[in-house]
Amino acid sequence: MILSPITQRRLALFKANKRGYYSFWLFIALFIICLGAEFIANDKPLLVKYDGGYYFPIVHEYPETTFGGDFETETDYRDSFAIELIEEKGWMIWPPVKFSYNSINYALSQPAPAPPDTTNILGTDDQGRDVFARMLYGFRISILFGLILTVVSSIIGIIAGAFQGYYGGKTDLIMQRLIEIWSSLPSLYILIIFSAMFVPGFWTLLLILLLFSWVRLVDLVRAEFLRARNFEYVRAAKALGVSNLTIMYRHVLPNAMVATLTFMPFILTDSIVALTSLDFLGLGMPPGSASIGELLKQGKNYVKEAPWIGMTAFASLAVMLTLLTFIGEAVRDAFDPRKNIH
Repeated sequence: MILSPITQRRLALFKANKRGYYSFWLFIALFIICLGAEFIANDKPLLVKYDGGYYFPIVHEYPETTFGGDFETETDYRDSFAIELIEEKGWMIWPPVKFSYNSINYALSQPAPAPPDTTNILGTDDQGRDVFARMLYGFRISILFGLILTVVSSIIGIIAGAFQGYYGGKTDLIMQRLIEIWSSLPSLYILIIFSAMFVPGFWTLLLILLLFSWVRLVDLVRAEFLRARNFEYVRAAKALGVSNLTIMYRHVLPNAMVATLTFMPFILTDSIVALTSLDFLGLGMPPGSASIGELLKQGKNYVKEAPWIGMTAFASLAVMLTLLTFIGEAVRDAFDPRKNIH
């Protein structure tokens, strides 16, 4: 694929910001690793060979009777009885960490929270769950939540700002007043009310935060459309009978997207911080879910008894937000026409 000269220049500027460029690839690597969290930390083996057959417990549930047991319920592969049954006629391949985010280690040598050891490399939380597994799964949920919220809220904000800026007049005036009223609502109190009315979950929180997050790009897109709607090429397109929607999409939106894209990494950062804050306050994901915010809360509660919990949560959140900030700076440089390639 042949890239346009301006795209090549932007890519060169992005690569010239070494801190942002390497942060981008490190973030992609961490994201890919987290997407395969089940293959890194799980209380089920990756592969089981039993009596000449191969089984994949990660992708399919097998009853205990499959391996010569007595019950029709799902096999507990960490149970000593199930291990003996399988090893009599086969073997198992386990992931590096034999705990999922909700697995409890019942063989701790001391009461939970237990310090790091060879079994739990980052220790356990107050319920005996592996901190590394909860951090890994929580990292994935935070990134996916932030990405979905950023994309959906940006689409809504861009559409609203485009209509305001392009049509102007009464349309702009009415929408601007409505947005001012909407953005002045106490979002925290509304979140508390919704959390009392509905069972909190991934999609519920996403919808609630989406109600308020879409307004962040409206003013920026509105300003770009107000500026571009009087350009000569826009007037020429109108004179030729091109529809308003076509002009907005093909001729004005690309100019507005330059400024919009520079803000998206920072919007992603805000989305992740919002989920973490809600989890920390107890208004986020359901109890027991993998959450960096919940780890931070435990770290605060056990700052002296279990410092490894707070240190793990802080380190994972700090790395994530730092990488996104550096990426945002590189994207901003890439779209800055005043920047020169060194």
